[in-house]
Amino acid sequence: MRKQVAFLLHTTYLYRMREVIIVAGGKGKRMGAEMPKQFLEVDQKPIIVHTIHRFRSFDATMKVIVVLPEQWVDYFQDLAAKFNINCQVAIGGAERFQSVQNGLKLATADVVAVHDAVRPLVSIETLRNVFDAAESTGAAIPVIALSESLRRITENGSVALNRSEYRLVQTPQVFRIDILKSAYQQPYNPVFTDDASVVEAQRKEISLVAGNVENIKITTPADLQLFHSLLRLPD
Repeated sequence: MRKQVAFLLHTTYLYRMREVIIVAGGKGKRMGAEMPKQFLEVDQKPIIVHTIHRFRSFDATMKVIVVLPEQWVDYFQDLAAKFNINCQVAIGGAERFQSVQNGLKLATADVVAVHDAVRPLVSIETLRNVFDAAESTGAAIPVIALSESLRRITENGSVALNRSEYRLVQTPQVFRIDILKSAYQQPYNPVFTDDASVVEAQRKEISLVAGNVENIKITTPADLQLFHSLLRLPD
């Protein structure tokens, strides 16, 4: 009986320690839409709602922090009420770096994920793997292997690269909270392309786990059409 109680307490603690910061600062310029792409509807739900529901399908108790441009906060809060979404909202910054900083001010869990609002098809398996890896190593990101040839442009033309030496990086990127908060105390640097690059600047090792190819970032009309199709496939 004591072992059962200890297991239940341990499991509850693990659930409490996970949360996600969903960065929704996109303006939709490449989409050619009047509203930010995260609010475009697919199957009668905005993309950002699909994304939040995916995380809640993985862990119904997970705390969600959504970072938004200030002018879209009221719009999102109406959506949250409509779709019965319980979350906290932070105001976005001039760059993604500042947006994550603002989201981190609300973060309290031991392990925190940062995810793009327009990646609604991250698989439950990817979520499980990246959270498990981060809880073990402190920093983990999902990646996928390249399936096409790769070339580097030079002043003298281009040169073929060995694609097996490269990976495409996805989100969510998951970190122990002390590591992530320490990293985001650094001054902003344009070389910071994602959270892993911010953490890596402090000489922290990043664990790589297998992502899922369906975990696309929706930025163009073609991506949106692909999402329509992929949404109907089994997870």
